[in-house]
Formats: sequence, structure tokens, C-alpha cells
Amino acid sequence: MYVAVKGGKNAIENSLRLLAQKRRGSLKVPELTVEQIQEQLSLGVARIMNEGSIYDPELAALALKQAQGDQVEATFLLRAYRATLPRLGFSAPLNTEQTHISRRISATFKDIPGGQILGPSYDYSQRLIDFSLFKDVQLEIVPTGEKGLTEPFASVMSLLAKEGLIELDQIPDGDPEPIDITRTPLKFPAPRSARLQNLIRADEGFLLGVAYSTQRGYSFTHPFAAEIKYGEVAIELKPEELDFSIDIGDIEITECQMINQFAGNNEQLPQFTKGYGLVFGHHERKAMAMSLVDRALRAEEFGEPIEAPAQMQEFVLSHSDNLESSGFVQHLKLPHYVDFQSELELLRRIRGQMKQEVSDE
Repeated sequence: MYVAVKGGKNAIENSLRLLAQKRRGSLKVPELTVEQIQEQLSLGVARIMNEGSIYDPELAALALKQAQGDQVEATFLLRAYRATLPRLGFSAPLNTEQTHISRRISATFKDIPGGQILGPSYDYSQRLIDFSLFKDVQLEIVPTGEKGLTEPFASVMSLLAKEGLIELDQIPDGDPEPIDITRTPLKFPAPRSARLQNLIRADEGFLLGVAYSTQRGYSFTHPFAAEIKYGEVAIELKPEELDFSIDIGDIEITECQMINQFAGNNEQLPQFTKGYGLVFGHHERKAMAMSLVDRALRAEEFGEPIEAPAQMQEFVLSHSDNLESSGFVQHLKLPHYVDFQSELELLRRIRGQMKQEVSDE
């Protein structure tokens, strides 16, 4: 139960003015522009687009600026804006085999079709503070072409598929339309289409922790990163009045195919199984965590015992959204005066009764 708080309007307005001052910081320092955030903090922008559930680098950068770098608050702003947008149509499934590749690596085979493409990554840096960044350093630009490599390569999975060592992609019975979790409430058990949508929007920290738990023995998987790639892929739309699809633009994506062990059962021979992750922007850690959790959530599909938290749909999907979890935690800042007073009075009464009983003895 909450009580009405009167006379707070002026205090709230003053709080918002102070917030604006705090966000701007010292006037001696040039103001950070949205364009600078979009171009120079692109990894943070990618995270907000995924958790905000909309691909718009400029708006994500604006939200990050407005939220003073608080990514959960920026996600809240972006999702609130997304909810006001009309839905104009549905794009065709992404053809990620036609990705204009900027980076592509595999941890399962040294030599893969098209070769390993290191691209831009912190993986090969020394992880030492670079004090030269205090200054505006002119870097040598490495020419990579406008959109990276355009030649499609055979996937790493295809190498295993030739020997029948990897599960085949199968269309579910009836080929149902994927569930849109932004319009249809999540129900359990949730189909894989709903689970993947949920994992894309999931808080990266939570998802990373759950994925890490699967590597420490809290599930029955032993993962190998078959293929991780980053680049641009075309978005195609098929208007009702046309018999063909049209390319309406490109978006940056990161895709991860994770290979996991499967001991087999009475119906299936031992083989490798898959975990899948695809996210907006250059966001490898999120894509990898997503693929690990995706595979863990497929436990029932393979007849595996569901014992670990990462295998439990309701636990993972219901607690992964940072807006819901943040809201539930932060609501504790709201007035709970009546609740607390009732708890306080109850505690005093119980203690009084216990003291009386002791004295009577």
C-alpha cells in the first residue's frame, strides 16, 4: 500500500533541472554529440539496440547520451519510443550466408572455407591502458573495402553436415509463424522462436552469467565456437503488390553458431547439436552467450534431464529482461511507509509477547 505524497512537484522539477546539469557536466568541456557516440562508442550503441529491440544506431546513441551512459535507462528510453511506432510490414528472413563479412573466425577448424578473417577485435590487444588516447591521434586507416568481403563462403557447419555429424535444421510441423513476444504474452513452454527473441532482448550481464554457468557444469553441454562472423546483411521486403523482394537497406549483425555434444538416444545416433545467436551490431559476447543459452534451453528437445538453471525456460526467460528486473528492484525506492509500519508493529508485538512469556516462566 502506498500513501499520497503532496507538495512534491517543485522538488521533482528541481531534481530534473539538476539532472540536466549533471548530464551536461562542466561547461568548460565540449558537449558530446550524438554523432560522436554513434561513431566512437559503437559497441555500447549495439548493446542498447539489442536490449531496446530496435535497429537504429542514431536513436540508440541519443538514448545513451540522455541516460548519461546508463545502458539500462537508455534501453528503457528506446523501448518506450519503439512502442509508439507503427508496424509497416514484415521483412524476409535474413540470408546470413550473403553477409558482407568484416570478421569471421572459427575455433573448430584452422582452415575454413574463405579463411579466418580477424577483422576489428579486442581479442588480439594487450588489454593495457592506452594513454595516447588522451590526445587526438591520427591512425593509419587499413583499407577493407566499402562493405567487407562479399563473396559467400560455405559455413563451417556444412563441413560436419557432409559427414552427417551435425543435427539437420528441421522445419517444425506445420511451419508455424514465429511468435512476436512484443505483441503476444510469453507462455511456457515457449517455442524456440519466442526463446530466441527473448534472448536477443535479454540483459547482457544476466545472459553472460547464465551462459558461463553452462560451461562450469550446470548443464549437459560442452561447447565449441564453430563460426562467429560480423558484417552487413541486406534487409529485404516483399510488398503485396509485387511478386519479388526488394532490398531496402543493410544492417550490421553478429552471428554465432555454437557446436555442442549430444550422446544420442534410442532414436538418434551421437552427433553434434547447435546453439544459435544473432544480434544487432558488433556484439560477439552477446551472440556467444545467446548461443550457449539457446542450446541449454533445448534440453527437453533432446531428452536431457532439466536440472540446471540455464535449462529452465521460466527461470531464464522471465528474469533476463533488464527493464522488468530493474523496475522491480527500483520500485523499492517508492514510499512503503504503511507496509513498513505494519511490519514494525508486528515485530514489536511478537518481541513483547516473547519477553512476557520469558518473564512468566
